[in-house]
Amino acid sequence: MSATNSVAAILGSAFHTLTGTLDLERIDIDTPWGSQFLHRVTDAGRPAYVLFRHDVPHRLLPNQINYRAQAWALREVGCGALLVTSSVGVLDAEVPLYTPLLVRDLIMLENRLPDGSTCTMFDTPTSDHGHLVLDDGLLASGLNTQLRSLADAVEVPIAQEEVVFAYVGGPRGKTAAENRMWPRLGAQVNSMTLAPEVVLANELEIPCAALVVGHKYSLPDHDPPEDRAALADTLDRSRSEQERIVQQFLRHGTPVPFGNRIFRFNDDSDT
Repeated sequence: MSATNSVAAILGSAFHTLTGTLDLERIDIDTPWGSQFLHRVTDAGRPAYVLFRHDVPHRLLPNQINYRAQAWALREVGCGALLVTSSVGVLDAEVPLYTPLLVRDLIMLENRLPDGSTCTMFDTPTSDHGHLVLDDGLLASGLNTQLRSLADAVEVPIAQEEVVFAYVGGPRGKTAAENRMWPRLGAQVNSMTLAPEVVLANELEIPCAALVVGHKYSLPDHDPPEDRAALADTLDRSRSEQERIVQQFLRHGTPVPFGNRIFRFNDDSDT
């Protein structure tokens, strides 16, 4: 594993245009869960990487993503700050659409990957396995602060209120009854990805932040916008703003201290 001196971003299908605006070089990494490729940002001035979660072009459904291989590959390149992005459904009518949002916490009712296995890098006994203890939380407070400064530098406002994210595994959409349930549990936004990536990265002691944009209200009784032309323009603007924050992070973001810890029974420092 390299020293933790790099940053990385996990991007969804909305970011396919970044392949033309960043100078990217594909690298392939062998992991215990198979080969995984990343893209190194060659014009960033220091180590930075991009991971397209659905591949380029988009070909993987959320349940087909090899989350462990992706996390291991990020560890191998010394990722010391990870920005995870997602388009989300909004479950709270007070949360604005088409506006960059930072996630402060998440709800993952079952700590499982799409294949039903436990969402952990510690799937077999090793000397390094342990319990992830959340002293700072799954989303690093220091990295959230840094992202606000980086967004200010490119004049893209991030909503002041940070949101609670719900992981709702795909590939199917949610029922109306499920959409009524999630807000009662405290969720404000949701998507089919993001949470496994954040959990696994934390187990590898990689600080994480999550930047999301709501593209629709997932509320059964909330009418969608009627002006389709205005909606298309707004979506394009929000995508452009999110891309500017991501590019600023890849070029100027810095690693932050890991605020959580792995409790290991064979480590005297944790007792």
